[in-house]
Amino acid sequence: MHGDPMPDSYVYVTEEGVTRHYADGSVEALAWEDVVEVRVVTETGADVLFVLLDRAGEGCVVPRSATDATFLARLRYLPDFDVERLHVAAGAERDGMVVVWRSPDPPSALPDLEYD
Repeated sequence: MHGDPMPDSYVYVTEEGVTRHYADGSVEALAWEDVVEVRVVTETGADVLFVLLDRAGEGCVVPRSATDATFLARLRYLPDFDVERLHVAAGAERDGMVVVWRSPDPPSALPDLEYD
């Protein structure tokens, strides 16, 4: 029996937060109330990544291919979130990382992270 291959990860978005399950069984999860920064990571030939971080620099990496209207709608609840800035960053044709939103009360510094 042949079917679609198992995805390497899948994402759940709820009113409480976002969770990403990986094929290896590992999980990343973050409650919306703990999000202090949203980054967009672009790399030529790869999926755009939305990175949600908490005060400790821990968070959840969400591939654009795993998002839907629910994810984008929920981001709009973050104070002064600019959806247009998110779309511009996600459409960038160069490799890089852009902070598209930061909490009005951010931590002193968040680490630079590497993304898979």
